[in-house]
Amino acid sequence: MPSAKYSRDEVAALGQAIYEQEIQQKVESQSKGQYLVLDIETGEYEIHQDDLVATKRAMAKRPDAVLYGLRIGYRAAY
Repeated sequence: MPSAKYSRDEVAALGQAIYEQEIQQKVESQSKGQYLVLDIETGEYEIHQDDLVATKRAMAKRPDAVLYGLRIGYRAAY
């Protein structure tokens, strides 16, 4: 979700980099096919089979979060 501080491309680049460097190896084998929603400023994330549920959980933690979402183990979320 873009914000005034980041362009869509910046959110995507930061989100993908954080996922690949810090999260992917921890979650990919047990959560393939589920959605991951990542707060690019804190590195916190939520995983759920429903992307809306993961997003709501992330927003509940930090309503002003800048979020990046992906489907674990896939090149595209949808």
